[in-house]
Amino acid sequence: MSDCRAEVVCLASWNADLICRVARPLQRGETVMGRDFRVAPGGKGSNAAIACARQGARTALLARIGADDFGRMALALWDAEGIDRRAVEVVTGEPSGVAQILVYDDGDNSIAVASGANAGLGPAHVDAAADLLRGARVVVTSCEVPLAATLAAFRLARAAGVTTLLNPAPAPAQPLPAELIALTDLLTPNETELRALADEPAGGDPALAAQRLQAAGAGAIVVTRGAAGWTLFEPGRAPVHGSGHRVPVSDTIGAGDTFTGALAAALARGEPMQEALRQANAAAALSVTGAGALGGMPDVDAVKRLLVSG
Repeated sequence: MSDCRAEVVCLASWNADLICRVARPLQRGETVMGRDFRVAPGGKGSNAAIACARQGARTALLARIGADDFGRMALALWDAEGIDRRAVEVVTGEPSGVAQILVYDDGDNSIAVASGANAGLGPAHVDAAADLLRGARVVVTSCEVPLAATLAAFRLARAAGVTTLLNPAPAPAQPLPAELIALTDLLTPNETELRALADEPAGGDPALAAQRLQAAGAGAIVVTRGAAGWTLFEPGRAPVHGSGHRVPVSDTIGAGDTFTGALAAALARGEPMQEALRQANAAAALSVTGAGALGGMPDVDAVKRLLVSG
């Protein structure tokens, strides 16, 4: 790994994905026969970092993994993707994170996560990586990372003039701290997460939810809408909508993470917001064409080809 500064730093969760395909969602207490079981790399932060690196950005991780087979899988993967992992702590006595994923025949999925070593990431790790964070252009994280670590990182990034990007997935069980909302330059929820963050009822107006969060200090809000594309809410401006792409769907694992990582990479390159969103949207569309979080995750050339072809 080069000594060049990272353009994007991801406070990252790492999970080994244990994936099984089933025909449909299970009922409580039900057992069904699955097929096509596999173990694959995952974790929202790790996925986003890989998407970012594949889009050409110098990318570094701040993370915590177990000294186990799943942890060794992570290290080998990050090395292969050219990601700076010098701020990754490998711990003995704690397991690496695991996600149990059911993929349905329509391509949708359900996920249960056991955080393992991810849960121990905290402000002390942020302090130890302060120079790495200050030297970045974008700092990215999600709600799979402990809030105390995210708050510490965003405080440091904001003080250094570094863009902060929060993907609030999975949807938090409780509202995010007001300080964290105010420290977030760019928030990328899906529609369900947006309403949860703004305490809006199901079926409520996304624009009202966005306005509520921006009144609390949030910057730009990009609502990801799957195959329907995205909507950008910026304070004082009319919403902007971007359409999706028609692609064959293998599964949707990691699509949101791909969007987040590709968006961070484009912003780190200095792309204007709407162009960065076009690129992130194309990357997310391509990601669903392959199996698992990484199987369809594209490089920057694939994204350019899709955008040229329309």
